[in-house]
Amino acid sequence: MNISDILTSGGGEKHFSFEVLPPLKGTGTERLFSTIEKFRDFDPAYINITTHHSEFVYRELDNGQYERLRVRRRPGTVAIAAAIQNKFGVPVIPHIICSGATADAIEYELIDLQFLGIENVLLLRGDKARDDSQFVPTPGGHAHTTDLIEQVNRFNEGFFNDGTPIKNPGKKFHYGVACYPEKHEEALNMEMDLKYLKMKQDMGADYAVTQLFYDNRKYFRFVEKAREMGITIPIVPGIKPLAKLSQLTVVPRVFRCDFPQELAVEALKCKTDDDARQLGIEWSTEQCRQLYKAGVNNIHFYTVSAVDSVREVARRLL
Repeated sequence: MNISDILTSGGGEKHFSFEVLPPLKGTGTERLFSTIEKFRDFDPAYINITTHHSEFVYRELDNGQYERLRVRRRPGTVAIAAAIQNKFGVPVIPHIICSGATADAIEYELIDLQFLGIENVLLLRGDKARDDSQFVPTPGGHAHTTDLIEQVNRFNEGFFNDGTPIKNPGKKFHYGVACYPEKHEEALNMEMDLKYLKMKQDMGADYAVTQLFYDNRKYFRFVEKAREMGITIPIVPGIKPLAKLSQLTVVPRVFRCDFPQELAVEALKCKTDDDARQLGIEWSTEQCRQLYKAGVNNIHFYTVSAVDSVREVARRLL
């Protein structure tokens, strides 16, 4: 099934989807599956599975110097996607990212996903390494999401990355991309950011999902500007309820998103984690009600550190 069929379906049905992390290496799937069980009653449209190819760690050498190494702490995105689809019967969308991956490694991911019958993916550049000042492409990899899209398009057309024809091409991949209602941190301005989103649409993206935000007015303005520029694909709002006191300061800084004044005033009143969690549930619930009322038919939830809060929001809405 092409996920865009769900996103563009009529009838006024309210859908939601959510994102999960693969488990840390060696921790098993019990906690992940428990998270998914909490949402089964609400009939999620699909589940996104993030990927983290690698990150840098430092190892001290015998001479006292340090060696920087790449390690993968959360392997198994493809396998987890297959396990979720088989166990729960819910469509899955694994992330494929440029960060930390070569084009050859990405090709093998596509082959494995095709073997498993998983046809929907989310294509992303991925985050820069924690200690790098800017994104550094992996040697033999891609610098931009558009480069990754080109590789997937070639694969869909029946060619491996080296130009070799695929003898028995399978079903084509459908893919979405990311977008930023408050502008990507590296974009020079919003118009330039939207120009790249239009480029991704023209290359074949079926939909876009936003970075998390807390001000619906910014989402609506973003969609309006996108439509004016000829961007017609669904733009799925991404929502993450605040769940801990520390997030009141960390989230705006890390995700480059502003709190509207109404939320900022209430955030200053929070003294405990429970205060912040209740505020997060109330605010996100109202956000979603406004979005559904405005005609949005699917809302995507980021669940990391907020599983119970997302479940409560879903309970109130659905």
